[in-house]
Amino acid sequence: MEKQLGKIGIPLFNGTIAMQCGHPRAEVRTGPRFGVDVSVVDLPGGMAMALASDPLSLIPSLGLEASAWLSVHLMANDIATTGHGPMYGQFVLNLPDTLSSADFKQYWAYIHRFCSDIGVAITGGHTGFIAHQHSTISGGGTLVTVAAQNTLLTASAARAGDVILVTKQCALSSAAILAMSFPETVKNKAGTEIHQLACDTFYDTSALQDALVAVGGAADAGQVSALHDVTEGGVLGAIYELAVASGQGAVIDSDKLPVHPVQQQVCGIFGLDTRYCVGAGSMVMACRPDAAAAVVGRLGAAGIPCAEVGQLTDAASGIKLVEDGRAADMPYHEVDPYWAAFHNAYQNGWK
Repeated sequence: MEKQLGKIGIPLFNGTIAMQCGHPRAEVRTGPRFGVDVSVVDLPGGMAMALASDPLSLIPSLGLEASAWLSVHLMANDIATTGHGPMYGQFVLNLPDTLSSADFKQYWAYIHRFCSDIGVAITGGHTGFIAHQHSTISGGGTLVTVAAQNTLLTASAARAGDVILVTKQCALSSAAILAMSFPETVKNKAGTEIHQLACDTFYDTSALQDALVAVGGAADAGQVSALHDVTEGGVLGAIYELAVASGQGAVIDSDKLPVHPVQQQVCGIFGLDTRYCVGAGSMVMACRPDAAAAVVGRLGAAGIPCAEVGQLTDAASGIKLVEDGRAADMPYHEVDPYWAAFHNAYQNGWK
């Protein structure tokens, strides 16, 4: 039987899910679509509702607080690509029957706290304990926001000529989680300082402020065309998805990508290229060329690093990556190598 780790591949998604989406409704502006982080439903009065769903995490090697953080903020990152923060949340918890009541209460307290911090009201869901549940996925959730239709962005709105910006560093979440999960290995191979620096970036895995600051206020409307959260496939995967979702090509300069030595060293231990592995906490943005300096300036003033890495082009030009002065078709990895690297390290008893 064929096995696949991580998200479903593009052919299976396009040939199965995208072709069978239940009853068609005219008010669904954006349904399931490759490269788009949210769904959008138009509402009366010129308003619209955006929704995003993700798994919930319960990872023993990270602990209850960090797992709850990922559960809330990975969903919030998706909603942030609309240019708005999340407002409401539904949570479905399928918990292992070995989880104690005390641990559950603590885990849920963290979920409550992190939702409160970003203005999310928890409106319902389902909670239960499941026998033989040994997965680090403890269920799933959906975050929702409501805003004026003409202010909600999606990744499909990027335009040829837009400049591509990337916040923070490549492989931010991969390096942090690997360092926290395999501390002895990382300390032995990269040193205690690199290990600590990688761990310290864990709570930078929220990209909510990146998006809200980049979009700015009413006076800045139209500067940012589209946003895309960096998850599986890393920064280059997210750029590829943004280009495909918007029907554009792209040219990316590999030398301009924000590759930091900390993430590079940690990921190198596990044989990972930081440009292509899970990078939650970074946001890919398409903005008008004459607005790039203003967007980068707003982010910098908020303490959020941002790099200009390339430009969107017409679709006929393809999606190109420039390395060592040569442009070639940029590869897209349907399976993020992070999952196999983590699994192999765990199976081999790395500590």
